[in-house]
Amino acid sequence: MAEVPGLSLDPEVAAALPPWSEVLERLATPGRRRVADVLADAGAAGVPVTQPRCGIGAHDGMVDLLRTLERAGPGILTITIDSHTRLRDFATAARLAAGSPADLNGYPLVAHGWRRGRELVASVGVPLQVRHGSPDPRDLFAVALAAGITSFEGGPIGYNLPYAKDVPLAVSLRAWREVDQVCGLLAEHGVVVDRELFGTLTAVLVPPSTSIAMTLLEAVGAVEAGVRCLSVSYPQGGETHQDVAALRAIRSLARRYLGVEVHAVLHQYMGPFPRSRPAASALIVQGGLVARLGGAAKVVTKTEQEAEGIPDARANADGLALAALGAADLFGFARLDEDRVAEEQHWIEREVAELVDPVLQGPDLALGIEAAFAAGRLDVPFSASRHARAEVVPRRDPSGAIRYGDSARLPFSDPVRRRNAALLGPGDDRSVFAATSADIHYFQQDRGMVPR
Repeated sequence: MAEVPGLSLDPEVAAALPPWSEVLERLATPGRRRVADVLADAGAAGVPVTQPRCGIGAHDGMVDLLRTLERAGPGILTITIDSHTRLRDFATAARLAAGSPADLNGYPLVAHGWRRGRELVASVGVPLQVRHGSPDPRDLFAVALAAGITSFEGGPIGYNLPYAKDVPLAVSLRAWREVDQVCGLLAEHGVVVDRELFGTLTAVLVPPSTSIAMTLLEAVGAVEAGVRCLSVSYPQGGETHQDVAALRAIRSLARRYLGVEVHAVLHQYMGPFPRSRPAASALIVQGGLVARLGGAAKVVTKTEQEAEGIPDARANADGLALAALGAADLFGFARLDEDRVAEEQHWIEREVAELVDPVLQGPDLALGIEAAFAAGRLDVPFSASRHARAEVVPRRDPSGAIRYGDSARLPFSDPVRRRNAALLGPGDDRSVFAATSADIHYFQQDRGMVPR
C-alpha cells in the first residue's frame, strides 16, 4: 500500500496493510454492487435510497448492528468512525477498542484493521460507506480501500472547519487532494469510488448557498484529480420549497461548473429535533418527501430518538422506514408551487455564483480558497475553527426558510442583500443571540409538525 503514487501514510499504518496490487485486484473484482451503482440506479428510478448513520466501537456489535439495519431495507449502510480516529489519534482508539469499546463514539476502523473491515463488508448484502469528519483522512482512506469499501465521505472544507479548531486549510486541502488523486488512479483501473461531499457543515442554520458553494469548490478540485462519482449533500433546513430548490440547484450548478453528473443527497434535519415522537416522525417523513421532490438519489436518515441522545437500532430502523415512506409512491400526488421553487432556485444559484466565481477565477484553487476564508469572502456560520471568521449570521424568515441576517464580508451583490433583508422583514426586540437561538430550536417547538 505504501507505494500508491501520491498517498502519504503513517509508516505503522502502511506496514500493516496488504500489498497495493492485492487491494487493487480485490476492488476490481466484479460481482459486488458498489455505492456508485446504487446511486446511479436510484437516480434513474427517481426514488432515493435510504442510508442510516451508525457506528459503535465493538467489532462484533458493529456486525450485529449492520445486519439488524439491513433488514430495514436501506440501499447503503454506514460505518461511522470514532472521534479519536478522525483526529489521527490511532493509539487511543486502539486502546479503547481493546479494553472499553463502549467508550468510543464510532467504529475505529484503523485500530480494528482491514481484515475486520472486510468482515463488515461481507456481513451484509448492501454496500458500505465510511463517514467520519477527519481533516486528514489518508490513513483511514487506505484502510477503507483495503477493506473493500468504495464510498468515502468528506472534503477539505466540510471535514475541517466544522470539526477542527486549528487545522489550517492548507493541510486539509493537501490531504484530500491526495485522496482524490488515488480515486482518479482507481478509476483508471475500473474502480469507481463514490466521493460524497459534506455540505451539511455545522448543521445549524446553514443557508443553502453556503452549503452548495463549499461542496462545489471541493468538487472542482475532486474532478480535476480524477474523481468519477460525486455525491453532493445538503442539510434539510425545514422549509420544503427552499429544500427542494436547493437539491435541484445542486445538479444544475454541477452541469454549469463541473460538466459531470453528480448525485444530490439530502441529510435529514440535523438541528435540535422535536421532542415529541409524532412531531419527530412527521419531520422524518417530510425529509423523505423533500428528497424525492428534489431529485435526490439518497436520503441520510434521522430517528425519533434524536432529541434524547444516540438512537438505538430499533429507532434507526424505524427512521429508515419513515424516510422511505415519505419518498414512496404513496405521496406521488404531492405537488409544490413550482413558481416559488423556481424563484428560490434562481436566487440560490445566483448566491452560489457570487461566492464561488471570484475563487474559481484565480490561478490556484487551493490558494484561492485559503485567501477567501482569510478575508471572509467565504465563511461557515458557527464554525469553531480559527480558520473561518464565523461572522455570517443566518436567520429564518416567517416561512421558516433560512436567510442571511448578516452576510458580513461575503461578496454578495446589492440585489442579493436586499432580497435577504426583505424576506426577513423588520427586526424585533430580541437580541441577536435570542433570535438566532429561537431559529436554531425551531423544530423543538413542533412547528407545523403536529396538530394544535
